Amino acid sequence: MSALHTQHKTLLVLVLLSFLLFFPHTIFAQSADSPSGSPDDTLTIKLALIGPGDELYFWWGHLGLIVEDTSTEDVKFYDWGSFSFSNENFFVNFAFGRLLYGTTVTPAKWVISEYIRSNRDIVLYTLNLSPEQKKAIALFAANNVLPDNRDYHYHHFLDNCSTRIRDILDMALDGQFKAAFGEAEGRFTLRAHVRRHTWFSPFFDWILNFWMGQGIDRPIPVWIEMFLPSELVSQAAEFSYINTEGKEVPLVSSIETINRSSGRPEVLAAPRLQWPRQLIASSVFSGVLVFLCVFYVCRKGNYRGGRLFFGLVQSVVGLFFGIAGTALFFFSFFTDHSYTYDNMNLFYVNPMFLAAVPLGLIIAFSGNVRKRGIALRLSRIFWAYVFSGGILTKVLQVFPPFYHQNQVDLALVLPLAFGMFFIIRQLGRSQVSLCD
Repeated sequence: MSALHTQHKTLLVLVLLSFLLFFPHTIFAQSADSPSGSPDDTLTIKLALIGPGDELYFWWGHLGLIVEDTSTEDVKFYDWGSFSFSNENFFVNFAFGRLLYGTTVTPAKWVISEYIRSNRDIVLYTLNLSPEQKKAIALFAANNVLPDNRDYHYHHFLDNCSTRIRDILDMALDGQFKAAFGEAEGRFTLRAHVRRHTWFSPFFDWILNFWMGQGIDRPIPVWIEMFLPSELVSQAAEFSYINTEGKEVPLVSSIETINRSSGRPEVLAAPRLQWPRQLIASSVFSGVLVFLCVFYVCRKGNYRGGRLFFGLVQSVVGLFFGIAGTALFFFSFFTDHSYTYDNMNLFYVNPMFLAAVPLGLIIAFSGNVRKRGIALRLSRIFWAYVFSGGILTKVLQVFPPFYHQNQVDLALVLPLAFGMFFIIRQLGRSQVSLCD
């Protein structure tokens, strides 16, 4: 029995050794299926954060998705922010807020080299995902570039290159991303986030603020803040999720800086207080006009030169604000630019501002005293209306439904309206006294 038992053991050992020699994958199949050791894990997914560019529509940065496949040596850059000025009716659709964007896929090496040549920041965030999650993202991205799926209607805050990738991440994480940030209180309003990127350009900072309505002044969750690529990657870099094994793991495994831009305005950590600058500029300009009216028109009797100069000033001011107000009226009532809706600025800057143009020209050039007198009276009424309308918007804002952060707009318009009212009134008095 003992010898037979020994022979059986020897035979068993030989069988096991043969099995291990010829079929090792069977024994180690479980460890090979783990995320770190799977021969099928050929994918790497990265978020590509691109910093601000030169053109206005690039000031808020960009976000792309890089899919690397070692089995094919392909490195693809998926982009949900592609558009072309050559698209049919591009500018008409843009004006009406019906801008069609598309999803494209391009070799990542070529895209990155273009961004480097454009002097833009490039930072890559490698995602720490399971093979199944990476496959799901790669398949979704590949499906999204198909002709039937690639186009979508772009929205600056709700549906753009960043929110599309945000939603893809949430899909791969089975909703854990939105569960963490969907109700979490954001740092700023949409307006504040916009102004963090526009502070260095006084004109665009003002005009964009002027066109944007009450809707972007409401508190928003972190989920909505991720319309900005920088906000999305910032949150992703700090986020951890529960994997299929029930362990908490970080979403981002590494961060790699590819390029740093030079000479670009910084993106502010928090928006600056802009309305004092606008108020000072407008008050100084209006003060100079009033000074010229009082000391060089009224006191020195230079009425003809005064009405020529101030009539032209009124026409130029009326043209600028008239165009801005007409555009706002159009955006608010006839387009899909939802962020311009419910705009209190229409109370005092609207298409009626264009009436200041012909009235100013009549004051400046008409030789008919009666006609000029009517133009002066109408102009005085107009500037009183503008000033009163602006004050009304601040009074109404004590009621929450009317809250609108239009301090920057009022700071520019109110001193000018008050100054022009004073000047037109003085010109009217001078005309009466001089019987010009």
